[in-house]
Amino acid sequence: MNYQDVNAKTIDSWVEDGWEWGKPVSHEVYEKALQGEWNIVLTPVKPVPHEWFGELKGKKLLGLASGGGQQMPIFAALGAECTVLDYSEKQLENEKLISEREGYSIHIIRADMTKPLPFEDQEFDIIFHPVSNCYVEDVRPIWKECWRILKHGGLLIAGMSHYMDYIVDREEKMIVNALPFNPLKNPDQMKELQDDNSGVQFSHTLEEQIGGQIEAGFHLISLYEDTNSSGRLYEMGIPSYIATQARKE
Repeated sequence: MNYQDVNAKTIDSWVEDGWEWGKPVSHEVYEKALQGEWNIVLTPVKPVPHEWFGELKGKKLLGLASGGGQQMPIFAALGAECTVLDYSEKQLENEKLISEREGYSIHIIRADMTKPLPFEDQEFDIIFHPVSNCYVEDVRPIWKECWRILKHGGLLIAGMSHYMDYIVDREEKMIVNALPFNPLKNPDQMKELQDDNSGVQFSHTLEEQIGGQIEAGFHLISLYEDTNSSGRLYEMGIPSYIATQARKE
């Protein structure tokens, strides 16, 4: 079993255990979005500025590793033509459940985002990519695939974990790990993840995350930082995430 299959099964188990990011939105949240009252997050705490999206009605939008029935229902309520790709079967089951409950259409695809994405060149207007590439060893090919499948003028809106979370201990009091955090090359780091049932995760530098988008051809428009939603780093206001808005020129 490769590490992506391990991650898919791990996330499936989290969803079954009530994982925060595997709980679909309620009917009330969907109804409010229909009335123009909504917020969406890429990272744990801060909502994405509405102006990052522009007019969503009629836009072809891909939720990349965005299963779970949390963001796609909102985009569908706002009039976007939605496709969601994820590798977790349980996350995609939630997407199907909510779309059937609310009566909207969505294209649901199970695929591994480390492989070439199963879409035509210039197929989408917007890619929404919440924090998930921490489960991927090499992020640069993903940015290149995003550039390929976006239309010219299309937007990549992405949330990414910062390496801060990977250097500290469980109590977030001491620096205990050297970087990069790569369990495929460091058995101690793999054991740490296995002991916590955390899947297979990787740290990434800003050069890989933001620099990788620029190398792929994107023009960076805006960004913000965010914290965890709990824990000592959160209490101290230390950012662990970054969100970016970039355009394919």
